[in-house]
Amino acid sequence: MVTTKKRYSKKAPRIKIDFDAKAFLDSAGIGRKVEQVKKAEVIYSQGETARSVMYLNDGGVKLSVVNGAGKEAVVAILGPGDFFGEGCLAGQTIRMGTATAVTGSTIHVIEKSEMLKVLHEQHVLSDQFIAFMLARNIRIEEDLIDQLFNSSEKRLARTLLLLARYGKEDQPHGLIPQISQETLAEMVGTTRPRVNFFMNKFKKLGFIKYDNGLHINTSLLSVVLHD
Repeated sequence: MVTTKKRYSKKAPRIKIDFDAKAFLDSAGIGRKVEQVKKAEVIYSQGETARSVMYLNDGGVKLSVVNGAGKEAVVAILGPGDFFGEGCLAGQTIRMGTATAVTGSTIHVIEKSEMLKVLHEQHVLSDQFIAFMLARNIRIEEDLIDQLFNSSEKRLARTLLLLARYGKEDQPHGLIPQISQETLAEMVGTTRPRVNFFMNKFKKLGFIKYDNGLHINTSLLSVVLHD
């Protein structure tokens, strides 16, 4: 019998990324720039040529993909300190998904050739980037197991905790960027009415509250741990 309870018995492994993006961008190099994006603004679209890596300095970004039938799936919500668009470094010539700002954000854009150069020259940065990619792979594996073995209620609870940066002691957590129930449903793999039902349940139990944003109480972890 397969169970995922042990996986949630302690905080999921987190890797601290101590990357000074401003100092990096202020140093010499023409292949680096800063972009300010507005809420709902598309940063890059699925199918576009992949020429750069992005670093999210502040704000939030949604990564999504659309299949041949036009159905969209949200694959990740990123927060400050996350890289994205790194597929170009591994030979991807086009973007495999779309990146959209979920709130006003500051994006550091690093051209592919420049990123490859600094990864070879700055060992501290390359070590941190590898650590980030390993942490991303762990997250993807956990998401797959979550989809295979857990109920939609548990998947929603885990998604909210991840969005609230639960377990990242180096960053403020508890308040998540404004996000629609439609987007949560896409991330969890269920319907919006089911998300609405569970969100109301979590609110009544005191696990979440709405006050200038969505606040997540760490007691929500009990939903994930419960058999």
